[in-house]
Amino acid sequence: MFINFFYQLKAYGVPVSITEWMLLMEALGRGMALSSLTGFYYLARVVLVKSETHYDRYDMAFYSYFKGIETPLELTEKVLQWLENTMPPKRISEQERRFFEEFDLDELRSQLEQRLNEQQDEHHGGSRWIGTGGTSPFGHSGHHPAGVRIGGEPLNRSAVQVAAQRNFRGYRANVIIGVRQFEIALRKLRQLSSRVEGPRDELDLDETIRETGDKGGMLQLVWDRSKKNNVKVALLMDSGGSMEPYSRLCSQLFTAMNRASHFKDLRFFYFHNCIYQHIYSEPNCFMRSSLPTEDFLRMLGPEYKVILLGDASMAPSELTMPGGAIDYSYSNDQPGITWLERIAGHFNHSVWLNPIPNTFWERGMGNYTINVIRTIFPMYELSVEGLEGAIKKLKGPKLI
Repeated sequence: MFINFFYQLKAYGVPVSITEWMLLMEALGRGMALSSLTGFYYLARVVLVKSETHYDRYDMAFYSYFKGIETPLELTEKVLQWLENTMPPKRISEQERRFFEEFDLDELRSQLEQRLNEQQDEHHGGSRWIGTGGTSPFGHSGHHPAGVRIGGEPLNRSAVQVAAQRNFRGYRANVIIGVRQFEIALRKLRQLSSRVEGPRDELDLDETIRETGDKGGMLQLVWDRSKKNNVKVALLMDSGGSMEPYSRLCSQLFTAMNRASHFKDLRFFYFHNCIYQHIYSEPNCFMRSSLPTEDFLRMLGPEYKVILLGDASMAPSELTMPGGAIDYSYSNDQPGITWLERIAGHFNHSVWLNPIPNTFWERGMGNYTINVIRTIFPMYELSVEGLEGAIKKLKGPKLI
């Protein structure tokens, strides 16, 4: 049942497992969707979606799969027959039943015009006049099997309407990072400060006593990694030019990282468009603040986690040709791609964060240089989801 909806969720990036899907089938079998599409919408979301960051993707998948669904005439007849046999006679009036069976747009328009001419005052409740509440076919905040809402807000929205509104768009994990998301981002960066790195140079007294006792008194020294922070990070930021639209975002990231206290060492460096034989200690990228890139590589050991932040968008010549640097007073004897490859080869772990949404990496301006740089560094979008992927990559083993 609904197996294509399962694949639709997968296609929209909602991580649904077979176990969760079978649990949903069991819940449906027990009638927990209350035999309505709205009930199914909420039940499936509770069972299948693990995080609110996927709510928007769920809504898009739900809307795409269920949009355009209409009630066929034969189903209407079956519903009316079921009402005839099972529902108490007072649950639906004869007038409402007749309206539901003989729905006609012209007749509806005629009835509305007639009641507008006859009605003089506000009306609340009841089954005839235009007003609020009640069971009249005209008005709002009431109920009628085929009523027309006039004014007010819809209260009994269909599941497809709920999904189409995409109320959870702001909860997506792949939205561009803003002030609200930086705390989340920094918590992810803090994961680098775990006890999974560094030498085992601290005596674990409790484990030593236990192991020695297990060996019949033969001394067994057990060593563990110390709790002190051994993580070193270098942030290399593209400054100026096409990065101007992202300057506020980069400034926020810089400030947040600068205040972080969970790294043993944190270094900041700058470049413009691409790195050549010099790198800079100030964002203006003037020669007075320059440092030979070779000295930069000698100064920072391979244990540093290197994060390059930039849009990777430039003229192809800036990346691939000697003398291609955009600053004509600066002559680069070797192409920028050579220096990027040296940086990637020197450090055990390095990633590239790109503020351009990844949907534009293949077809937007600068897509050629973006895709060349992606072959050198693992590239991630500068979003909460992208940063999670980058941190995971920085913590993983070095790929040879």
